[in-house]
Amino acid sequence: MAPGSVFTVGLIGAWYSSNIGVLLLNKYLLSNYGFKYPIFLTMCHMTACALFSYIGIAWLKLVPMQAIRSRTQFVKISALSIIFCASVVSGNISLRYLPVSFNQAVGATTPFFTAVFAYLMTLKREAWVTYLTLVPVVTGVIIASGGEPSFHLYGFIMCVSATAARALKSVLQGILLSSEGEKLNSMNLLLYMAPIAVVLLLPATLIMEPNVVGITIALARTNFSIIGLLLVNSATAYFVNLTNFLVTKHTSALTLQVLGNAKGAVAVVVSILLFRNPVSVVGMAGYTLTVFGVILYSESKRRLK
Repeated sequence: MAPGSVFTVGLIGAWYSSNIGVLLLNKYLLSNYGFKYPIFLTMCHMTACALFSYIGIAWLKLVPMQAIRSRTQFVKISALSIIFCASVVSGNISLRYLPVSFNQAVGATTPFFTAVFAYLMTLKREAWVTYLTLVPVVTGVIIASGGEPSFHLYGFIMCVSATAARALKSVLQGILLSSEGEKLNSMNLLLYMAPIAVVLLLPATLIMEPNVVGITIALARTNFSIIGLLLVNSATAYFVNLTNFLVTKHTSALTLQVLGNAKGAVAVVVSILLFRNPVSVVGMAGYTLTVFGVILYSESKRRLK
């Protein structure tokens, strides 16, 4: 195997590991470990992203620094940061109540929400074939919901909210930062979004999760591993973004999309093996149908381009 191919395979492996790792660590902390503070956990993630983004761009020169050019651009980035926060917090809340397998099934419906928001906000229409592929995407989640032994309504609503917010951010990012003078690569966008997210999440943490720092310190006195888990979890959250950027750079956006579909399936299998959550044949059939729909959607978009 050529050195370049080895490097690319290594990058993909790192991307898979960080994505699945942060998902499983979030689930372990919020559900199995009993650390019931999803907003504080998200703030830890964003703090790590802000710190590592600055080190990676300003010191290590992973990508050239791109400056914010206007107050308008800053307002647009702040709006994206608010939606990004809502997505991550909702996703973390959902993991308190739902198994990773079902969480991933709902998350696979992102293309459906992206198509809806793209039409509502830009009046951009896709080909009828593309819309047709979204039918199994949604149908699969409906089937999976009915066959999910650990279904929890509030967790399901939070998971759907996270998926919708993720799609909304993607569409808005394309609209708000579309001009040549405003375009930022994903690493620079994270550099500016993460500190804004921390500023937003700090008061939310103090109001909605009071004394969480004191509780964390008390937990650390009896079991110091909580500190290590939070540090590893937060660092992994940054590496998800870093490896996502690098895999896209060294392969293509389409390859990333295909690999992402497979990643969800791998995460489901690993989570079931680790957490032993009950699954049903109906639930797995629904998830399989959703993934199949996402693959058809990606292929339809590729061919029409």
